[in-house]
Amino acid sequence: MSETKNPADFGFYMPAEWAPHTCTWMAWPCRDGLWPDYGAAQQGYADVANAIAAFEPVRMLVPAEKRAMAQAFLTENVELIEMPIDDSWARDSGPNFLVNDNGELAGSVWQFNAWGGKYSPYDQDALMGERILELTGARQFHSTLFAEGGGISVDGEGTVLTTESCFPNANRNPDWSREQIENELCRTLGAEKVIWLPGDIDETETDGHVDGVAAFVKPGLVLVEVNPDPTDPHYDVAQDNLAAMREKVDAKGRPIEIELINEASYKPGEWNGGCASYVNSYLCNGAVIVPGYDYQRDEEAVTTYQRLYPDREIVQVQINSIAVGGGGVHCITQQQPKVQ
Repeated sequence: MSETKNPADFGFYMPAEWAPHTCTWMAWPCRDGLWPDYGAAQQGYADVANAIAAFEPVRMLVPAEKRAMAQAFLTENVELIEMPIDDSWARDSGPNFLVNDNGELAGSVWQFNAWGGKYSPYDQDALMGERILELTGARQFHSTLFAEGGGISVDGEGTVLTTESCFPNANRNPDWSREQIENELCRTLGAEKVIWLPGDIDETETDGHVDGVAAFVKPGLVLVEVNPDPTDPHYDVAQDNLAAMREKVDAKGRPIEIELINEASYKPGEWNGGCASYVNSYLCNGAVIVPGYDYQRDEEAVTTYQRLYPDREIVQVQINSIAVGGGGVHCITQQQPKVQ
């Protein structure tokens, strides 16, 4: 049963993505009309799932009628779980898993309206978070905030990154002040401080999720995506987010250091595939799954992650077939942390 109490009162908080995982949750692509090449989209999701499954268990949600189809693409290390779903972005419609020092697992569930009513139906995905938590037996905490997991990055020590362009948007929370949103993010994530970045008002799929902009690498260190080409239409967006990130202090009072990574191109004719973010990667046990776009900066992205995570294996997966749907590797994955 869902609760509206404060998870922190029971010691719960959302661990950082680099903390050990029990498994990764994903959802099989199934929205009719979204994918220009449905077979390629299925292969793209399978490539990501199979790459993660080499390092930790993957639990893939799939409609019953697509189970056999999904099975044909996936390795034996991916567990298929039948569930009614509308779409395939587990980061956004899945729960935010929480843990405490007593070895308990919980999760907070926000309201989901398909990124401000951009797709329909979404009623089954609005139930995904609770349904996943029921499968795990985790304690549930309920929220009336309309929000998605791709809109936050946490350091596991009380700090949350998010964007001005997303959750305060009138298509999600028109009656909420920024302070109210901030307080609810802290309540539902067991956090103490929110750092706001501008985001991207021109990104019309998610309204500028932070997981296409910046992400914590470790406590006190944030990876910010920039565009090295001043003539690229996304150059100024990246510079605005970088400027906002400078001189910030985290929940522990530490000045935040910044690392940079170059994004792919938003120039017409160079890359028109939707998501072009290398920040939109995924940390699993012992590895980083890095998106590739068959673009000249793919190798540079791998080099950056090798420097940032010298103790992890860097695995690049080409995701053009996923990116055309508006998201990347991080958007289609949701970690379940291991309780200690």
